[in-house]
Parts: sequence; structure tokens; C-alpha cells
Amino acid sequence: MTVVKIIELLGESNTSWEDAVKNAVKSASSTVDNITGVEVLNMTAGVHDGDLTEYKANVQVAFAVKGTTER
Repeated sequence: MTVVKIIELLGESNTSWEDAVKNAVKSASSTVDNITGVEVLNMTAGVHDGDLTEYKANVQVAFAVKGTTER
């Protein structure tokens, strides 16, 4: 039986929400193996002088726990 763990992260970007999500997953992948999926929970942005200045994405990242993957 495969056991999957889910962690919640906040990704940030000065460019876009998509980049914020990618940054969260990329950062997580440096310390977490076997990432299998991501769910975007919420997207927010900072505003300065009427322009979006920083993009934030709350995400859940799923990964298989080592030693539990079915063979």
C-alpha cells in the first residue's frame, strides 16, 4: 500500500501566480522526494499604486512516503 503525505506551502513570485506555484514545488523538491502532485488552494497578491507587485499561492504538495510504494 502506498502512503501519501501532504504538506502545505506558500510560494511567492514577482511575476505571476503560476511562477509562485512553480517556486513552491521547486523549493519543496530540493528536500522532498517522490512529489506526485500539487493542489492550489488560494492565490493572493500584493498591490502597490494599483499594480500587482507580488503573487502568492498557497499549495498542498503530495508525495509518496518512502518504503510504502506498492511493487
